[in-house]
Amino acid sequence: MLDLQDLDLQLDQVAHKRKSLPEHAALAELGKEKSVVDRELVTADTEVSDLRREQKKADSDVDQVRQRKARNQQRMDSGQVTSPRDLENLQHEIGSLDRRISDLEDAELEVMERLEVAEGVQADLQTRADAFAGRQAELEATRDAALKELDEQRATLGDKRATVAAELPDDLITMYLKLRERNGGIGAAPLVGKRCMGCRMELAPSDLSKFKAAAADVVLRCEECSRILVRTPESAL
Repeated sequence: MLDLQDLDLQLDQVAHKRKSLPEHAALAELGKEKSVVDRELVTADTEVSDLRREQKKADSDVDQVRQRKARNQQRMDSGQVTSPRDLENLQHEIGSLDRRISDLEDAELEVMERLEVAEGVQADLQTRADAFAGRQAELEATRDAALKELDEQRATLGDKRATVAAELPDDLITMYLKLRERNGGIGAAPLVGKRCMGCRMELAPSDLSKFKAAAADVVLRCEECSRILVRTPESAL
């Protein structure tokens, strides 16, 4: 019975270690930080994408006005337009197109500057996200290795427990499990001297006398904590 109790305690320890691995807490904290960066990265990606489209449109607008100016300039230079009024209109339009080009180029430059800043933010966030992903992979690898080792320990202990439990009566195991659940994982304890090592209370002389008179196959129970008491060479019986 004490062997079963000892194996169950070892299994409890393994279960506790599985739940309390430092990698679990580290991964949870890392996940919170990573989620913030991931959200910011999505926002940065969207801003960069929008600005690139805006820059592309700005480039296209400048190019269209330049082409129009070039056509008008070509008409003037080719001598196709002979009317002074028409020439004056073309010159006026070219001047307007120059001003339009200047305005569009200013807007294009402003978009390029905003895009450069946005791409810098995006690159920084991507670097941080990559670092988080790398750290996450390291923690997961360490955690998985620890869990594998603990699972192997659990399997070995489980096999030993099954062997020990097979030698005990079913009704005794049922009683032990109920007591174990009720008493913080300790369902059976040795009687050392006059003391129950489950609750650490010394037994009354009347209880000791009763236990001394009990047959070897009688299950003893502590009057204080109700745990199963197991006779040992150190028992004062």
